[in-house]
Amino acid sequence: MAGRAARLVLLAGAAALASGSQGDREPVYRDCVLQCEEQNCSGGALNHFRSRQPIYMSLAGWTCRDDCKYECMWVTVGLYLQEGHKVPQFHGKVSLNAWFWSTVFHTRDTDLTEKMDYFCASTVILHSIYLCCVRTVGLQHPAVVSAFRALLLLMLTVHVSYLTLIRFDYGYNLVANVAIGLVNVVWWLAWCLWNQQRLPHVRKCMVVVLLLQGLSLLELLDFPPLFWVLDAHAIWHISTIPVHVLFFSFLEDDSLYLLKESEAKFKLD
Repeated sequence: MAGRAARLVLLAGAAALASGSQGDREPVYRDCVLQCEEQNCSGGALNHFRSRQPIYMSLAGWTCRDDCKYECMWVTVGLYLQEGHKVPQFHGKVSLNAWFWSTVFHTRDTDLTEKMDYFCASTVILHSIYLCCVRTVGLQHPAVVSAFRALLLLMLTVHVSYLTLIRFDYGYNLVANVAIGLVNVVWWLAWCLWNQQRLPHVRKCMVVVLLLQGLSLLELLDFPPLFWVLDAHAIWHISTIPVHVLFFSFLEDDSLYLLKESEAKFKLD
């Protein structure tokens, strides 16, 4: 599919842009949405829609247009299946998610929640790089860490400013996150390999890094949702939960190691 091909090209380092999803561009889908809005989203029909709308959907900001897009998506899916084609992707956007804003964004997709989801994802990756710098360099050279922190904050500011004030470029955002993600993975993995004999608990960190890289492949897949509920993106979210539990276990072990090391030095002094 076009969306998947674009993401694969981007991840390979080519200067391609991810621009929407195949289902969104289908004439039958667009015509269906237009006709649905004309019939249901004005006058008495709109009042009828609002009167029967569940309160939780109203609170989430679900509009008549959103409902039309949802219903027409299933109409288009049905036509694809009847013709023997693969199910197209709708409203497809790739993101790496901080859990809170990811939850908000997946509850209600608006320009604001989308941007917060994307920006928080970038922040999480940069923060992981910062933590890696603190662990690998900062204990001996705190001044270096302070300068590096300022650099990361500057990078994040420029990144967010460009996407907010100039244009929200999905292709650029994907390339930028993949690039800093690779820095994060290589740095953590190199430190783990260097210290695995001396610090056995870093193997947990290695497993976390490798698992997250493997699970990220789910973001490249584009298959019909299982039971029409769980797509690759949803499965990726679910799969990362136990991985973070393992990472917390590594952080706990590493903190205890550093505490014991500090106490030993204090006794020697």
